[in-house]
Amino acid sequence: MTTPEAILDQAQQAGAQEAEVYQLISRAYPVYFEANRLKQLESNESEGIALRVWRDRAPGVAVAYGDVPPEQLVKRALTLCQFNPAETIELTPNHHYHYPTQGREMSQQELAEIGNSAIAELTEHNRDLLCSAELDCDQHTTRLINTQGTDCQYHQINLSAFFQVEWVRGEDFLEITDGIEASEELDLHTIKNRICQFLDWAQHLTSPPKGQVPIIFTPKAAPLFWETVISALNGKRVWEQSSPWSDSEGKQVLSQQISLYQDPTLPPDGCPFDDEGMPTQCLSLIDEGQLKQFYRDRAMGRLLGTGSTGNGFRATLGGYPSPALVNLIVSKGQGELQDLIAQLSEGLVVDQLLGGDATLAGDFSANIELGYRIKNGEIVGRVKDTMVAGNIYTALNQLIQLGGDRENNGSFQTPSLVVDGLSVVS
Repeated sequence: MTTPEAILDQAQQAGAQEAEVYQLISRAYPVYFEANRLKQLESNESEGIALRVWRDRAPGVAVAYGDVPPEQLVKRALTLCQFNPAETIELTPNHHYHYPTQGREMSQQELAEIGNSAIAELTEHNRDLLCSAELDCDQHTTRLINTQGTDCQYHQINLSAFFQVEWVRGEDFLEITDGIEASEELDLHTIKNRICQFLDWAQHLTSPPKGQVPIIFTPKAAPLFWETVISALNGKRVWEQSSPWSDSEGKQVLSQQISLYQDPTLPPDGCPFDDEGMPTQCLSLIDEGQLKQFYRDRAMGRLLGTGSTGNGFRATLGGYPSPALVNLIVSKGQGELQDLIAQLSEGLVVDQLLGGDATLAGDFSANIELGYRIKNGEIVGRVKDTMVAGNIYTALNQLIQLGGDRENNGSFQTPSLVVDGLSVVS
């Protein structure tokens, strides 16, 4: 098998001024359920290598999957150098460490057993349900070496479970999705209880409230807000002067209830270094509504004169690193979802949205795929054919409350939030 060291040596012998090899090895063992039954077991493996070289400071990139002769990969990368202009070479020097494995492996048999158990409990709660699920044990090894003396590697094991529950009553179709990611064990207790609760709330259909009312966004729906916020905190947006906060460092930009920070040490998506070989770090981004700093890769750190924060990540194997966050943590408040509902005389709970990605300016409109109306502190039924619209920044500055029910959702750890200033349209 071709090693990163062999590729790096070949690149230097062939005349590369500098070179970098990025290797990603993945193994996954998913278990699939369909229509309440175990459908299939799979085993997926892949290995990809990306080579970046510079000749006379002009870059060239080549990508290969599986075993590839080093001279072939090097030749392809060096050939591309002649078509690209010279650039500043961004390589991390002297980061030499192989980090211990994070996470615990689970067998397919274990995954199948807990999947069967969860579906049995859901269908016992409602015998008309059709449940699909995917449970997975995903392992990946990331390694980066370059001609500046960096050689770093980590191995991570992630566990995940994703459920899709369908309930058809005549012409009414209800779909509830929920999932969990972990590194040590999959505890599906919270997911099962939440799906059952949402099914009970959906027994009755009701008309939505009209106009501007307080809206609770659950941890599953809350990323609508944070995806916009992290775009505004991107150092590249600041350099381009496209972020609405480009000149707001040190100023109050959100409600004082909101603090945002990055913690790359937390499972399941933590990582010890970025895709440039820079050590990742805990970052305070917004503290009690005040903007503290932007996150940056090496290139943006150099252009802004503030240095990298260890946030250079590749969107694709062969892409250049660009600023991205790891584990955005949102400060939590108090109260579970039921407590937040009990405080509102009129309002809406939003758990699932269709479309509606906000612009960088914060404007959005989205269809509510799963939502419930609140009256006098209680859920009175599910709403259909309803939209919510407004501005992300306006809503976060009119924040009523953050919940205490913080959960992992992709790359976010977020609680529920209760906001004002958004419009409900039927």
